Formats: sequence, C-alpha cells, structure tokens
Amino acid sequence: MNAFDGALTMMGFVVGTYISGLRDPRVVLTTGISASFAMGVSGFVGALLTEKAERERKVRELERAMLKSLDGTIIATASKVAILLAAIVDAVAPALTALIISSPFILSCMEFIDYDIAVLASLAISMLLLYALGSYLGKISGGRSWVYGVIMLMAGVAVALLITLSSPGAVIGG
Repeated sequence: MNAFDGALTMMGFVVGTYISGLRDPRVVLTTGISASFAMGVSGFVGALLTEKAERERKVRELERAMLKSLDGTIIATASKVAILLAAIVDAVAPALTALIISSPFILSCMEFIDYDIAVLASLAISMLLLYALGSYLGKISGGRSWVYGVIMLMAGVAVALLITLSSPGAVIGG
C-alpha cells in the first residue's frame, strides 16, 4: 500500500508542478522524494507500532492457551523479526516507487532529455506502476488481476484529473 501512496504522491507532484508552470526538474525531485521519504518514515513507525501491537497480542493469546511464557522461544523471535521486516518494507516502498517515477527528472537535470519529455515519461511510468501494483494485488487475492490493475490505474487518472481541475488556472464548467 505504501508503494501505491508513493506512486500517487509523486504523480501528484509531477502534475502539480507542471500545471503550475514550474519547469525545474530539481524541484520535482526534491519535493517529491522528500515527501516520499516522509511517507517512508511514517510507514516505518506506523507499521512498527501496528505490527508490534498485533503480534504481541497474538503471542500473549498463545501463551494463555499454552499456559506457558514464550519469552526466548523461536515464536517470540520470529514475531520480532516479522515486525521489523514489515516496518522496513513499509518504509522502502514509497521511497523506491518515487525514485523510479522521478528517474526521468534525473535525466532532465543532467540535460539528457527535455523537461516536457520527463513529465510524460514520469506519468507513463506512474501509470505502469499503478497497473502493475493493482495486477499484483489481483493475483494474490485470487481475483482477476487485470481488473485490479485497471482500478489502480483509474485511481491514478482520477488524481491527475482532480489536481488539474482544482488548479487555479483550470476552467471548470465553461
């Protein structure tokens, strides 16, 4: 889910800066990746606390059922490792997604591609990632992966449209 958040956030920065008239790829990189870093920290802390609370409850329930403390057992150790791994994944996902989506702006900063091409490439990458994330969710749910992919893709399109229509320069209703 944090990869989805990172994709939509970075896409929002790309669309927002473009419709504002700003044409500096460094601004997109700095603000987008900074926001994704903040989401990563948020995801890490949120997942750490949530996973810790849930897993500690499960271990306590198991201890009550077994009438025995599980301190120092493989179960307690596995629970702690799972907590940390979940938190790390929730931290890395939005930052990695934002970095992938922002890669065209890195090329634009290096003057390998034009800013407008970087915007189009970044949006295309965003849409591909959203579809891929949706497809993956569909696959692991046992549902139709393409349907999940299209739903995630439409979420991205909706965000881009809402940002565009809500900009001060947008003409709404004629």
